[in-house]
Amino acid sequence: MEFHFLVVLFLTSLQLAKTHAVTSQEIYWQSMLPTTLMPKVLHDLLPSEQKSDASMNFEDSGVDVDVGNIVSVDIGNGVTVDVEPPFFSGASPFLFNYGASRDELHSNQNVTPFFLDKDLHPGTKMNVYFTKIAADAKFLPRKVAKIIPFSSNKFSEIMRKFLVKPNSTKAEIMKKTMEECEEPAFEDEDKYCATSLEAMVDFSTSKLGKDVRVLVTKANKDDTLQQEFSITQGVEMVGGKLVACHAKNYIYPVFYCHETHITKAYIVPLIGDDKTRVQAVAICHTDTSKWNPMHLAFQVLDVKPGTVPICHFLPENHIIWVTE
Repeated sequence: MEFHFLVVLFLTSLQLAKTHAVTSQEIYWQSMLPTTLMPKVLHDLLPSEQKSDASMNFEDSGVDVDVGNIVSVDIGNGVTVDVEPPFFSGASPFLFNYGASRDELHSNQNVTPFFLDKDLHPGTKMNVYFTKIAADAKFLPRKVAKIIPFSSNKFSEIMRKFLVKPNSTKAEIMKKTMEECEEPAFEDEDKYCATSLEAMVDFSTSKLGKDVRVLVTKANKDDTLQQEFSITQGVEMVGGKLVACHAKNYIYPVFYCHETHITKAYIVPLIGDDKTRVQAVAICHTDTSKWNPMHLAFQVLDVKPGTVPICHFLPENHIIWVTE
């Protein structure tokens, strides 16, 4: 009976979306954040209205939801979901307990998003690797996301549902994401893994309120950018109270969100050797004393935990929510 009610509610929201030529997730965003534009990187993760409308079949026993292109998975309770195997980029380097291996250090020795706050001024040059990922997998509606298990205790069931082979690289990546989501938060942060856009909005607004800015790194080129960039005029501090949401490796969009109180956020204009321009979002952590001593930032910058503030740029598919 409860599931039937959820299906009816979901169908109603989709009908409203069709009437207004927007998706149900957009309607929720507008209701919660009426003065805040949704970044394109999030909008690109919304299922298209035409595709959703064409592929939905509501019956007495369930609903088919098409959110991707490749694999149709029966997730139980009469619900099937199409998912797209390609993953987002990993977010581990932006977690405080992350420790870099020797291979990771070698790969990032000369190209890293980390830098010292003393270098956050026009004229500073640094090698940075920015990526733009084409996301084929789309956000699940929250009503559907809540039905799908997201727990390490049910990981075997999850692998079966999504046709993931045990001991495969994909299984290892998905399990790592789940473990990171289940680890206890640091003393000075609150964390949450959002499996839907609505869940991300709810967590961020519960911490910051609805008067927020939503920031992402933007480049004027669509391909991967790896080169030497120079900071130009116009560095802007945009807030000290923030929630950062990092895209995680998973079979559908999952964002690791955490609120911290010992950070500052900046918009940093950059220009590359080939004249590529990037409006980068940077976060500076003022206290790193509790970070993993083997964190990539300490190793590439040759500093110790808690000695100096450390900053980093964010990839283009990571989200920052800030308020004054």
